Amino acid sequence: MGGHVPLVLFVRVEAGRSLAHQPVFIVGDDPARLVFDVDVDADLGAIAEIDGSAASEAIERRYVTLAFRRRVHQRAFRERVLKAYREQCAVCRLRYQELLDAAHIVADAEDEGDPVVSNGLAICKLHHAAFDSFFLAVRPDYTIEVRRSILEESDGPMLLHGLKQVHDQPIQLPRTRGDRPDSERLRSRYERFLRAS
Repeated sequence: MGGHVPLVLFVRVEAGRSLAHQPVFIVGDDPARLVFDVDVDADLGAIAEIDGSAASEAIERRYVTLAFRRRVHQRAFRERVLKAYREQCAVCRLRYQELLDAAHIVADAEDEGDPVVSNGLAICKLHHAAFDSFFLAVRPDYTIEVRRSILEESDGPMLLHGLKQVHDQPIQLPRTRGDRPDSERLRSRYERFLRAS
């Protein structure tokens, strides 16, 4: 409290599941009663009573203004990557630009995460989420590998057609060699995928 250190407050949603609320600050304490006061933004009420006890109540629509950092180079990176991949998903060949992203092989925040085409993959939103969650990876030989636990799982047609069927398939590569995914970055990312599996 004395140092005004920001904390994270976890609010229970249901058994085994919580939402993080940050930053929160300790603003007062009562040592005799072993309690303290926490200063939170007004939006905490929107997530506070969702463990079932207030399920019948309508959720109040509220908004807060946030300050954030924006990667100003991201738009140019996206355009260059999508152009290199002929505006299609490298995994499934989907061509709807509204559903395509430029995924970083090595994250933008890391030292090797330069916004260059060879550190990017044009992939649809589904495969981008799967890539970021280590459900799938692209090996240094440009072959897609789906995590073993996903391959062994049974679910609906999206799992089958969206993920399982791309396993061991080559990605669609840019025509220009210099735009192709950097093998060292792919190797680094693939090692993280193996550890996450």
